[in-house]
Amino acid sequence: MIKKFHVLYVGQIELDNIGLAGTPANQRRYSDERLREAFFTARDIAQLMDELGFDVLWTAEHHFQREGYEVFPNLIQLGLWLATQTKRLKFGCAFNVLPMWHPIRMAEDYAMADIVTDGRIVMGVGRGYHTREVETFGAPLLDAEKNRELFEEQLRLLLTCFNEPSFHFKGKHYECPPPVDYRGYRLEDITMVPRPKHLPVEIWMPIASGKTIELMAQHGLKAMVTLNGEKILDDVVRAYHAACCKHGRNKQLGEDVIWGAGVYLADSREEAVRRLEPAHDERFKWFAPFGFVRYADEQGRTWGSPGAPARTPSLKDGVAQRAWLCGTPAEVIDGINAIAAKYPGLENFMIHWAEGLAPKEFKEQLRWFAKDVMPAFKRG
Repeated sequence: MIKKFHVLYVGQIELDNIGLAGTPANQRRYSDERLREAFFTARDIAQLMDELGFDVLWTAEHHFQREGYEVFPNLIQLGLWLATQTKRLKFGCAFNVLPMWHPIRMAEDYAMADIVTDGRIVMGVGRGYHTREVETFGAPLLDAEKNRELFEEQLRLLLTCFNEPSFHFKGKHYECPPPVDYRGYRLEDITMVPRPKHLPVEIWMPIASGKTIELMAQHGLKAMVTLNGEKILDDVVRAYHAACCKHGRNKQLGEDVIWGAGVYLADSREEAVRRLEPAHDERFKWFAPFGFVRYADEQGRTWGSPGAPARTPSLKDGVAQRAWLCGTPAEVIDGINAIAAKYPGLENFMIHWAEGLAPKEFKEQLRWFAKDVMPAFKRG
């Protein structure tokens, strides 16, 4: 039963000349003044969500994005500021790209934020997918196995910082502390100061592969799945559930999962598709080259695999896949219920803000969603 409502805002500015025939993604360039707009858009959206009764605003860490699609480089810092501008809304990190951080620095920053906001910052970690970012920070991404190896060690160190009063950690990439002399004695362990107030730390991660799912289940991480077609969504939710059970973490199917979909409300499905289509297409101009088309064909083959479609998807494709819910409030409610009914433990639904949609229009959508969709799930 859906109980909590989230929004994902990856940090785009208000883009101009959007759609398939609009400005090519790689040719977009914006001034510093324009790129700063996203921070105040985040504040305005957060304040509106706070007022309307939403639960969590998620943002995404990215760097060097002169194209204007994802311009937040530090999610914990952003969440700290947004918490001062709101009353109760939480702020999720979707996701801190761990290979671009020292895990202890990340753990300390989160612990401070957890303390001073009294638990309003939600931790999330990922491996990264932009070579421009990860490789520039000196971490591997082109070599996927080295990236995975580094990330897994970093995650273990991060969890050690959170969970152990004192520790000595030694891996391939990190030894913390090193065996050095300190104030007349040989250093053997350290304590992270401060540690988070709320333990164990709730950590979310995107589901990207079978190996990722195994790692998440092993360490008790929670899962986010957004803009996946119905078949792929079902596959990953069931795989995550099975892996959690394998590791002794018994959950209901769908428990500890955030399901995200695109949403657009209008007086009819046709009108919703027409209005949303340019913003949808702008999203995939940027994201499709990174492999973010998570749909399956009628034979169950993932788009882009041999025999399956390899083109950039249209919004009509997304609606057919139930990755995008378009239409009247009643139709959107039915769409959410159709998916949620399969997963008795699913409590979290997330609206994925289509990256080409202007802030003013998205705020109108949030107001309408809160007025005519959310009450269907929050009654009683």
